[in-house]
Amino acid sequence: MTRLDGPGDDRNEGPGDAPDAVALDIADAVESLTNLWSTAAQRAALRLSTHQLRALLVLEAATDLNLTALAERLGIGLPTASRLCDRLEAAGMLERSLHPERRREVRLSLTAQGRRVLDDVAARRARALAAVLAGMEPAERSALRRAMKAFLAARSGEPRPPEAP
Repeated sequence: MTRLDGPGDDRNEGPGDAPDAVALDIADAVESLTNLWSTAAQRAALRLSTHQLRALLVLEAATDLNLTALAERLGIGLPTASRLCDRLEAAGMLERSLHPERRREVRLSLTAQGRRVLDDVAARRARALAAVLAGMEPAERSALRRAMKAFLAARSGEPRPPEAP
């Protein structure tokens, strides 16, 4: 499905490219990046399933979640989330503790081991991405950086900065 590598794809079509056509090209690049991301994560010292890694990332980003909130953020059922937490707790990456005010509620948090695993995965992903970027010309890397910033701004609804003359 990779359209970016096809013959004649080195042409420079300019700013008039239709969003649908550009979206297909970007989808191919994202698929490749996703594969790179997954492979780097699987080479971490402790291999995690996709669900386990996502759970750790959610817990890193949002502290003091309970099981219901974690299940909602992951889009999974409570029994599945509970088994997932059982495995992460057994591996020493997640800790359950009673809420100080609501004694029936159990809070979930990362352990130091969980944070180390996430740091390892992030470092491996960064190295894998840097290796690919090293194969690009500096001007291409710069253009990619600008384009990614513009994409993120457009997605978040932020106003675009004025273009330099």
